[in-house]
Amino acid sequence: MGATARQWGIRYRAHNRLPRPAVVLVPAEYGPENPPPPLPLVISPHGRGIRAITNAQWWRDLPARGGFAVICPAGMGRRLPLHSWGWRGQIADLARMPSILQATMPWLRVDRRRIYAVGGSMGGQETLLLVGQHPQLLAGAVAFDSVTNFYTRYRDFALIRNGRRLQALARVEVGGTPSSKTREYVLRSPTHWVREVAEASVPLQLWWSDADEIVVGQERQSGHFYEELRSLRPRGRVEAVQGSWSHTAESYSQLQLPGAVKWLDLLEQ
Repeated sequence: MGATARQWGIRYRAHNRLPRPAVVLVPAEYGPENPPPPLPLVISPHGRGIRAITNAQWWRDLPARGGFAVICPAGMGRRLPLHSWGWRGQIADLARMPSILQATMPWLRVDRRRIYAVGGSMGGQETLLLVGQHPQLLAGAVAFDSVTNFYTRYRDFALIRNGRRLQALARVEVGGTPSSKTREYVLRSPTHWVREVAEASVPLQLWWSDADEIVVGQERQSGHFYEELRSLRPRGRVEAVQGSWSHTAESYSQLQLPGAVKWLDLLEQ
């Protein structure tokens, strides 16, 4: 039987003091009675509308195979729990995850030199914002199929299924439309933070697809962000992975996550 990962459930207080759950994945041989040596930690923000437990399940056995821990927080936006869309309080909460782990699971020691962020879709958006806003935290990051311009994303919601509902949710979360709350939409956009990302010295891998049916027009999202980032001559290594996969759980779990942990040197090639 191959290596397996064990799930642990914890609770943390979000930026607005509300209790939120998180799922922690650890190689199954470790626990309070058999604490591990300091492990690398991956912070994994979820995609839009995805629960922490679902996000955790997509990691399958990767933490056990690579000997690292993953924390999948449920998240909290300004108003909405599963549609945080890069709210600054949510990004601050992501940066607190290593300290939250230390407080709630003291037997699980984290190698503070090897903390990473990996996320897709909205989770990719928040991964990039974490790099830009907390550059000293991370040793590397990988973002898949990301929203990088939330201002134009609001308009593009109308091009996908349930788009009008998503626009309504965005108005609730942000507090209005891009026309009435321009600065708020811009601050949730990694493109606004691209110079900070370039100066962060954090190795970064960006994945995007020309067949994405959810974050449509990826050449205007991740593609544009990558070109702008490269033009700024980033201090950290930056790599692009382009292809024609669909925006699905299967792609995320079976293609993107294994590729990410290999690139971050968390899994043997």
